[in-house]
Amino acid sequence: MNVDSGENVDEHVRALDSGETKLPKRMENDEAHLDPSRWWFASSAFPMIAGTLGPVASAFSICALVRPWRQSYPPGTDVQRAAFVEDPVWLTAINAVQLIIAVAANFALLLNMTRRLRFSIAQPVTIVGWYISAMCLIALTSTAAKPLLIQPTDQYIWSQAFYYGVYSAILYFVVASLMVVTFMGAQRGHYPKDFMLTPSQRTLMAQTIMFLVYLQLGALVFSNIESWNYLDAVYWAAVTLFTVGFGDLYPETTLGRALLFPYALVGIISLGLVIGSIRSLVLDRGKRRLDARMIEKKRRRMVKRMTLKGKDDILVPIKGEPNEGLPPFSAATSTGTGTSSGLSEYERREKEFKLMRKIQHGAARRRRWYAMAISTGTTLVLWLVGAKVFQECEARYQQWSYFQSFYFAFVSLTTIGYGDVTPVSNAGKSFWVFWALLALPTMTVLISNAGDTIVKGIRDATDQIATITILPGDQGFRKDLKQVLRMLSFGRLFQEEIDESPPGIFGDARRAHDSDDDEDEDEDNDRETKQRGTTNQDQDEVDAEGQSPAATGSSGRLITFSDESSSPPLGSKSPKRSGSLHHKSSSSSKQHHSTSSLQLPKMSRAVSIPRQTLPAIPTNKAEYHLTLIEEIGRVTQHMKSHPPRKYTFQEWAYYLRLVGEDESDAGRHRKARPHLHGRKSSHNKQQEGKLGGDGDEEGPGAEDSPQWSWVGSRSPLMGSQEEAEWILEKLTERLVDELRGLVERGEEEE
Repeated sequence: MNVDSGENVDEHVRALDSGETKLPKRMENDEAHLDPSRWWFASSAFPMIAGTLGPVASAFSICALVRPWRQSYPPGTDVQRAAFVEDPVWLTAINAVQLIIAVAANFALLLNMTRRLRFSIAQPVTIVGWYISAMCLIALTSTAAKPLLIQPTDQYIWSQAFYYGVYSAILYFVVASLMVVTFMGAQRGHYPKDFMLTPSQRTLMAQTIMFLVYLQLGALVFSNIESWNYLDAVYWAAVTLFTVGFGDLYPETTLGRALLFPYALVGIISLGLVIGSIRSLVLDRGKRRLDARMIEKKRRRMVKRMTLKGKDDILVPIKGEPNEGLPPFSAATSTGTGTSSGLSEYERREKEFKLMRKIQHGAARRRRWYAMAISTGTTLVLWLVGAKVFQECEARYQQWSYFQSFYFAFVSLTTIGYGDVTPVSNAGKSFWVFWALLALPTMTVLISNAGDTIVKGIRDATDQIATITILPGDQGFRKDLKQVLRMLSFGRLFQEEIDESPPGIFGDARRAHDSDDDEDEDEDNDRETKQRGTTNQDQDEVDAEGQSPAATGSSGRLITFSDESSSPPLGSKSPKRSGSLHHKSSSSSKQHHSTSSLQLPKMSRAVSIPRQTLPAIPTNKAEYHLTLIEEIGRVTQHMKSHPPRKYTFQEWAYYLRLVGEDESDAGRHRKARPHLHGRKSSHNKQQEGKLGGDGDEEGPGAEDSPQWSWVGSRSPLMGSQEEAEWILEKLTERLVDELRGLVERGEEEE
């Protein structure tokens, strides 16, 4: 079937009204904000932690197996030269068996995460295997501590292998318990019985395994070259790869020093990859889910507070059809298009959108400080508790005071490593390896969180003070002074304006371009004035011929994005295209483009997009499909922005119109509700039916309700999806539906 690009769309509109082409029913984001954070931890965070710490426990089990657990240490001798006392054969055998079981449990978890082994099989194998290993090690260490204790006790000590067995037992018990929580949550239907781990989470587990194997193989090589005890070599390798460099152990042979170059370089890079993956998962991945949940909680509190105080008028849709000929994006002044406040439905939605932006901004700031507090508290606990453990470990050998161990823990955390205070005991060296694997990544996360909060606050405060003193900004003294006063009053003075333009070079480039456009503003206005007559005439012809499916709301009427001063719609006689959102009018001399391309949207902090310059929706199917394709490409580019792109309300209105929504149509909107009642989990909901709009249980068919609110639980701004991801998904769905409709009609005609 050949489709004429200039085909009248009356037939398509009739198909739209008859239901052959469906408008989007649900405009919501994903449901990350509706699921309690504890179930996200159980379904994603706990398996990731178990998959990372499980191999660490196995590495410690290997260290516990390769050497006997007791050493002879007569008073006055060198502890580093203490002779090993052979363990009973049964102790070594049980130790080897538990290691094999633990490795099998790790392998089962890995196969389950790669979906090569079923959940119902892998999880019991993993949990039971790790618990068996933990119990075996607990029994063995208890036996070695009491029944196998050799007299006199002051002449014998436990080796590093014994302590590695203790640490391994602790880790096995912890990760097995975490997987029990994950298994029980899946059995109760709180989430599917599949690990929804991202490639980056699997990469972290693979990088951890490779780093541990690399560390232990390197320790084996250097222990043979330098004639070190293997477990001392493990301690040296950890000190080297963590870039602490105490200097108590170092290679003395030429071969050892030569091999140090490649070993240290590859190891430090590998460790950097592991720590970078941890930071990415904690700060970039995890925060999206936690942000969504915190935004939902703040949204509920704000809507509830507005309702109790009777200030929720802004949340009530303004019913009534706009008067004939009145541009829907202009202020309503007639009966039926506004309220006593003088707002039209479009303007009310814009205020609702800004309220949602305020909620997002406050929740993001609160999440950053929560993350800062948690990472600070965790680091302090590891620092203070670790210092106490080091003091106890070295009490017999070096008589450390708590301050000395406190000092030692600090130079280790910060990787300064002077080497003036170092552990010499078996307990101290082995505990340092265990402690460093936990403390140093935590310190890295703390530094990152400090950069997002404290350092950022100091930098912003310095910049603000400089703008009103010696380095005036380009926004003017009064605006800069307001920002300083708002900062000093913690936001109580002068309401903060949310910046929806991408920061950094993108925003600066747009502001610079906008500044250049202002020089030709007078010339552009003259051209626009001359073209007004032609534009109005062309628009009237389009209105008389037909209506675009994309420009039709739930009532089937056309609502254009342009008024008498806007650019002509697609399909008119003007050569200019208006199917893209842009800052200046399409008649500007600086906006030369062909009929097959759309201009990129421009955003600026200082200049908002005028409502009058929003583009018209194409008025025939071919142009409409072409616009969808071009906008899909444009939004795909937006997804590469860092930080993620935030769209203005005008841009949202434009993209929603492209997929069949209408911000001026109150029939598609509803009042937000503060709470969700009777909501079931997403997994059970797939089995038993879904809940209705914005959380009300409305019976069968409620899941197809098209009504939503910007500050409701079904808002596109809720959930863990980025805005560009959501828009791209809806544009793609719309294009697929349109093309499928063309194919079906072609088959019917044939």
